[in-house]
Amino acid sequence: MQTGENEQALRKIIDFTRLLSIAILIIHSYLCCYPAFQELKLTHKIVDHILLPLSKMVVFKTVLIAKLSALLLLVVSLVGSKGKRDEKIRPKTIITYCFTGLLLYFISGFFLALPLTTKIVAALYILITAFGYLLFMTGGGLLFRMLKLKLGADIFNKENETFPQEERLLENEYSINLPAKYQLKGKERSSWINVINPFRGTLVGGSPGAGKSYFVIRHIITQHIRKGFSMLIYDFKYDDLSRIAYNALREHGGRSFYVINFEKIMHRSNPLEPDTMLDITDAMESARTIMMGLNREWIKKQGDFFVESPINFVTALIWFLKKYEGGRYCTLPHVIELSLVDYKDLFAVLSSEPEIEVLINPFISAWKNEAFEQLEGQIASAKISLARLSSPQLYYVLSGNDFSLDINNPLQPKVVCLANNPQKSQVYGAVLSLYINRINKLVNRKHQQKCSLIFDEFPTIYFNGIDNLIATARSNKVAVTLAVQDYSQLKKDYGREQAEVIMNIVGNIVCGQVTGDTAKQLSERFGKINQVKESLSINATDTSVSRSTQLDYAIPASKIAGLSSGEFVGMVADDPTNKIELKTFHCQIQNDHNAISLEESAYQTIPDARKVSNTEVQMNYQRIKTEIKGLVEQLAHINS
Repeated sequence: MQTGENEQALRKIIDFTRLLSIAILIIHSYLCCYPAFQELKLTHKIVDHILLPLSKMVVFKTVLIAKLSALLLLVVSLVGSKGKRDEKIRPKTIITYCFTGLLLYFISGFFLALPLTTKIVAALYILITAFGYLLFMTGGGLLFRMLKLKLGADIFNKENETFPQEERLLENEYSINLPAKYQLKGKERSSWINVINPFRGTLVGGSPGAGKSYFVIRHIITQHIRKGFSMLIYDFKYDDLSRIAYNALREHGGRSFYVINFEKIMHRSNPLEPDTMLDITDAMESARTIMMGLNREWIKKQGDFFVESPINFVTALIWFLKKYEGGRYCTLPHVIELSLVDYKDLFAVLSSEPEIEVLINPFISAWKNEAFEQLEGQIASAKISLARLSSPQLYYVLSGNDFSLDINNPLQPKVVCLANNPQKSQVYGAVLSLYINRINKLVNRKHQQKCSLIFDEFPTIYFNGIDNLIATARSNKVAVTLAVQDYSQLKKDYGREQAEVIMNIVGNIVCGQVTGDTAKQLSERFGKINQVKESLSINATDTSVSRSTQLDYAIPASKIAGLSSGEFVGMVADDPTNKIELKTFHCQIQNDHNAISLEESAYQTIPDARKVSNTEVQMNYQRIKTEIKGLVEQLAHINS
């Protein structure tokens, strides 16, 4: 107990021990140099009567034993001593004092053998021994007063915020495995990011330049192609990811490769393929996707009259063309051209299909009641939006049928790349969203091949039902990877509620440098760890150091905001057959830059799928217009 009596008793014991050490040294010096003391007449009968018998004790038998005994008692007294600790004391000073003191303390014995007078030998021996003793006592005192603190050495608290991470390579037929290095208490260790269950959804985040594509997405593509996945890649900056996929597929094969590109025409595919649209809800979802993709601000206004009306109008057009002559003209270009027909002829045409009567009834009522302003408000927004897609090249790609969109069909597995252009992302993104919507419907079925859906710059497209896909497609072996720059970007394009669902529903997160709310959310998600805290209190008489542990964020938001390129934080999900205890990571992903450069230098460019002349594209454009005109005239003739 820290009582005054105990401290006083301890101090007395320490003082007695040091006094005993000095007494042994003095007695040893008197006995060892007794002839000199006799010459100097410094002896006395009583002193000799007391001290001379002590020379027979083991302690004083030899010079070395006597000195070691005195030194041992001195060390004991120093260990128990207390003094004001000082952080300015340096180890070099302590070593100098102790080493010099010990050297003089023990080397003084050689002076006893010098061929000098007894008085000189005794004086040299006693002075050098005493000086060495004092030097060692000074150094020892400094040693036990030195303040061993690193309060200023780790100003950013880096060592405290390190934690153990998964160092095993856990691989299965679906996993994504990324080699990495991490810091643990100042030491660099090797680790692995093991995404062993990609079917629970993967979110790859990071600001521009954080290394999402180079360090993460390229490995997801190559590893999943190597493991036999069919794949859909939304390539925002074509052909960055498509080229990686094409060359990986050349090496591993087993699947067909297709590219949807509206600028450099490669393959053609009809997202409104009538055989894949089983009921009118499919048409409604397709209409919603295309209209939301063209008008991103509508996402936050779903349910409004002037938002739902254009969607119902486009739904009616799609379902009419699906039902007309077995879906002969069921393509998006035909939908666009049909929407431009005059109201009188258009409503007459649509009225011939009973299944869409409930959808077109409000429009026909407004037209019959001559509520033209309301009618224009309902339909004009659809016409204006669809008119942006009236391009011969878009018509050509959307009206063909080079491949079906069931990319994970075990009989015909495919790797499909959807090419976008950042300069035209709003128009192209809307059409590509339609492709994604239709592919989503077809891949999320049982008994299909394992499939990987990778969306680079995910907020640039509108994917209605992405949360449902992640939640339900796990059992159907569909792995979804979303690459976003920031939570605020997702919130701007999808709305707060949908953005929160997307952020919270994914099981695997791999995130580079982000700031603001994203960093705060991630920091809270990664949780807290026990961290050692030190505090120093200095007063006039004493210096006290206290150490404590407290729970604090393992990866603070400020640290996430300052990550370097290639440095990622995150958390992975496991499954019942392969448990991972250390799910959280903060590491530097290790890319073999030379091997990647060598691999990319050997890449082949994606070959042209076809050579299309401008004349052929224009002829297709005019053909679609003529077909819609003929359809209207034919039905008008039948009705008349």
